[in-house]
Amino acid sequence: MTPDVFNGTDAVDQWTFDQNPSALQRLRNHWESFFTEDDVIKLASYGINALRIPIGFWAYDSADTPYRPGADIFLHQAILWARGQGMKVWIDLHGAPGSQNGFENSGHAGGVEWQQPENLQRTISVLQAIATKYGKLKYADVVVGIELVNEPISWGANNFNTTKEWAEKAYHDVQAVLENKRIKIVMEDAFMGPTSWLDVNQRINGNRPLNAADFAIDAHLYQVFTPDDQPLTQAEHIAKACKWSADLVLAKKANLPVYVGEWSGATNICVNSNGIIRGGTSCSTSGCQCEASLPVDQWNDGLVQQVRRYVEAQLDIWEANSSGYFYWSYKGPSAWGFDAGIRKGFIPNPVTSRRYRGQCGPI
Repeated sequence: MTPDVFNGTDAVDQWTFDQNPSALQRLRNHWESFFTEDDVIKLASYGINALRIPIGFWAYDSADTPYRPGADIFLHQAILWARGQGMKVWIDLHGAPGSQNGFENSGHAGGVEWQQPENLQRTISVLQAIATKYGKLKYADVVVGIELVNEPISWGANNFNTTKEWAEKAYHDVQAVLENKRIKIVMEDAFMGPTSWLDVNQRINGNRPLNAADFAIDAHLYQVFTPDDQPLTQAEHIAKACKWSADLVLAKKANLPVYVGEWSGATNICVNSNGIIRGGTSCSTSGCQCEASLPVDQWNDGLVQQVRRYVEAQLDIWEANSSGYFYWSYKGPSAWGFDAGIRKGFIPNPVTSRRYRGQCGPI
């Protein structure tokens, strides 16, 4: 997401990056400049009222790893900035011991060893350290959620039933150290959908109403990674987004809070000068623009309009059927960047405003 940080190295993830002699200084330069108090003030002005902040386990326990600690200091600073703007914070354990998915976003690309017993327990220990600090009542006005782990896969080395059993144990272990019992303890759905967690929800939340439930699910909803999504037109992407409401409604009826913890405006579409839209990442006709391969500042009005339509359709679904939502991410390339979207106009400002109402019909 920030390739300039990696310049001059052959690193492919933080595990390999942190083995460079200059890693700690580069990280500090990044931490001090990438996200500042001015950014929090700007987000508040857009109508954003909460931040989901990812952090790796190594910020609290880097033993026997090459990881450089120190990120927790900047997480704490961001929490204080959020408090100053009346915003809430959800702390997301984005990288777990052993890597929960083998993706670079876990900190260590490659093998998945998260479900080894010692790594599952180590993950809980880190979560308890976070919960012990930020679950104190003095942070109750700002820290509202702790996410147990981000995007564990449910195939290969990970067994989904093991993930569910671990999440239930982790919930109880984290809950045990909280002073603020109103914090939401959130589990990413492991790519299985919120309704795959109804059994766990029943055991934890029972029949408590939605607003009183303290276990919640985080669903990440994208239309850019699977082969089936590649050929879709933007109208087809919007229709698919509208159908996401079905699972959210079922979860709501079962008193399971669901947050869309990651979503974006990104789809692989190309918009021709005559208005015809097709799936793809490149085109050669005059005036054609493709979302995935062109910097945002070069987008024409036709492309901006199509991306905004998709963004607004999703916002309508989240507002009607979820307990909350977080755009991925604040700064990023193409339609992955929320701040760029506000400036270019493919994200509403404020986020509650609409140009294209009723795309999903009555909600």
